[in-house]
Amino acid sequence: MVPTSKRPRQPVVAVTGAASGIGRELLAKLVSSADFRRVVAIDEERGDIREATWRVIDVRDPLLANRISDIDVLVHLAGDYALDSDPVERRAYNLRAAQTVLTACAAARVRRVVLVTSAMVYGAAPDNEVPLAEDAPVAAEPDTGLVGDHLEIESLVRRSLRSHPGLEVTVVRPAAIVGPGIDTVITRHFESPRLLTVKGCMPRWQFCHLDDLISVLELAARGVVTGVVAVGSEGWLEQEQVEELSGIRRFELPAGLTFGTAQRLHRLGITPAPATDLHYVVYPWVVDCTTLREAGWKPAWTNEAAFRQLLELREDATTVVGRRLPVKEATLTAAGATVAVIGTAAIVRQVRKKRRQ
Repeated sequence: MVPTSKRPRQPVVAVTGAASGIGRELLAKLVSSADFRRVVAIDEERGDIREATWRVIDVRDPLLANRISDIDVLVHLAGDYALDSDPVERRAYNLRAAQTVLTACAAARVRRVVLVTSAMVYGAAPDNEVPLAEDAPVAAEPDTGLVGDHLEIESLVRRSLRSHPGLEVTVVRPAAIVGPGIDTVITRHFESPRLLTVKGCMPRWQFCHLDDLISVLELAARGVVTGVVAVGSEGWLEQEQVEELSGIRRFELPAGLTFGTAQRLHRLGITPAPATDLHYVVYPWVVDCTTLREAGWKPAWTNEAAFRQLLELREDATTVVGRRLPVKEATLTAAGATVAVIGTAAIVRQVRKKRRQ
């Protein structure tokens, strides 16, 4: 009698941060997938997707390992990525959460962990290749912003892989994320009345729509892609295309004046983001999504379509170097300039010009 081949047992997948945001979006997709035997939702509060098995726990709790002993794959999406959060508290939360998840998964013998950082870890620089290779060096500057958080989390991953060689970790690095509910340095950049540029260099714009990120996270959960995975729409938009589509004109300044002014404003507490965050709106950081392309994956959203939705989702607010202000207050504060950097730098430039006369 010829033995019949058995179909491999479908895995049990868990999602942290499942009650809201990207975690909820992924959870909604996974519960409708036939590729998983069961879907477990982990968060500090129970969410509204009833098809999932809910386990209410803080992911920083050392007892997490006891709650995931039956899990095969865990997608970690719990984190604080709000631009206006206190940077010290935010980093403490994000690092403790990632460390606890990695340690708990190793202890509970979870087969695969999927984490999301950002393609920002490659760094944005005037001499960057366009596009950057997926295996390009991590060259971002460590800072107090979200990029610094992502760098620290990836460092935790590398240490965890050395300490727990049996644990498989996939790191997903999206380009600038766009979609409902997404609020980042990049999306706020397009709430400004003018687009900041620096002399001698133009950014190239690559976006990653939330729908595409969710589809890649599902692939990673299934083990179709592993290792470091960059994700974004194909190609990029030139600055001229972005200006034409948005109807927002540029305001050009010297790099030294731009970053020096931004750093002073950050030290004074006027802007939440460090000056290094401005690199990502004035310099290119386009990535080549080699792993996904070789796996046969294609983005559903083009850069142009994603950018058009970003423009549609803009709130009726004016942003001053990443800090949202009511329109009236912003008009008074920035005096019609693009952002505080532009307003302040323009004043400095005028003063210098008068002194030379």
